[in-house]
Amino acid sequence: MGRDDLYITVPCFFRCPISLDVMKYPVSLCTGVTYDRASIQQWLDDGNNTCPATMQVLKTKELVPNRNLQRLIQIWFDSVARCQPDSVVVPSQNQVKLLVKHLDNNNCFSSLTKILHFAKESGGNREFLARINLFLDKVFDFMRNEEIDIKIVEKVVELLDLMSNNISDKKPLLETNCLSKIFLILQRGNSDSQIRAVRILESVAVDEESKLKIAQKEGLIPELVKSLRKEKNPILIEASLSCLIAITIPKRIKIKLIQHRTIPELKNLLSQPNTIISITEKSLKLLEALSSCKEEKVEIWQDSVLLQRVFEKVMKVSSNATEHAVAILWSGCYLFRERKAQEAVVGSSNGMTKLLLLMQSNCSPAVRQMSADLLKIFQVNSKLCLSSYDTKITHIMPF
Repeated sequence: MGRDDLYITVPCFFRCPISLDVMKYPVSLCTGVTYDRASIQQWLDDGNNTCPATMQVLKTKELVPNRNLQRLIQIWFDSVARCQPDSVVVPSQNQVKLLVKHLDNNNCFSSLTKILHFAKESGGNREFLARINLFLDKVFDFMRNEEIDIKIVEKVVELLDLMSNNISDKKPLLETNCLSKIFLILQRGNSDSQIRAVRILESVAVDEESKLKIAQKEGLIPELVKSLRKEKNPILIEASLSCLIAITIPKRIKIKLIQHRTIPELKNLLSQPNTIISITEKSLKLLEALSSCKEEKVEIWQDSVLLQRVFEKVMKVSSNATEHAVAILWSGCYLFRERKAQEAVVGSSNGMTKLLLLMQSNCSPAVRQMSADLLKIFQVNSKLCLSSYDTKITHIMPF
């Protein structure tokens, strides 16, 4: 565990209800509520005659030292210092406000690290950060800065990924400079930073305009495709597959993905033994999307090894994998009438038997219909292929 991953959760009753900082000199009011002496004294000196926490009118303004709590706080401090000398105490809300106020390009690494510790502690802290005036603007400014150090960019990317659900407007991340920083992380960042950068890209790909901006950023698509290579971190591969799936709805992006050699990378993923199910499912889903691209379909249908790998996934992986695999084969064999695709299915071991078994299984109506269409193409006896499904089922197109 690195230094940046170490942080201490402060027991809530060690914090002053006013300052939210760990109390140095805890004192109690007549209401029984304990405060740090400096904070409550300032409250009383301002002319207030109530308890800040309960709003009860004070019968007396006497401050009674809370020796037991002070002793517990000291024991806790000593324990933290002894067991984790390099750890960082999570800053209070007031301290975070101060950190944000002075957050700029000078000496910002330390401030960003402390803010990250605060954000990691809870969802409430992340909501608090998102509400601080100008905080997100300052974070986006780091992404816009052309001369910023990559280590700072990694911190910013980690923070943006962590707070993704708390950011309502992510359009600044589609600006050219921001996309350039994400590209930089994909090229030179560590594995964890790359995963976070890819997740950020997926989170901003919400409509056709945003997807096109991502695809049009020079070098970004090739770098995402490169992330699919088998020697990469499996978490990065899965994140990259999800991102590529998210941006492939516009046809021109499908063409671009094919031109940047995405299909060979998918073929390699589908050929690997013991590939985790989620990667297999997403590889097939992305390949299904690309297989509907008429302009660049030749590469898929001329690769008999790839088609055999797809056919192998028709059964014994998952229902999602089955649906995507059958849809790919249906496109080539039935929709486009590609001879190579038909030969690959016919030449597969027990190909027709698999389709018949699939139709008799608890598959979806769409899979059952596509399987029947495939059997018709291969001129299987109609009684065999039609007896196991209801011909009144509406034909559901897979695209």
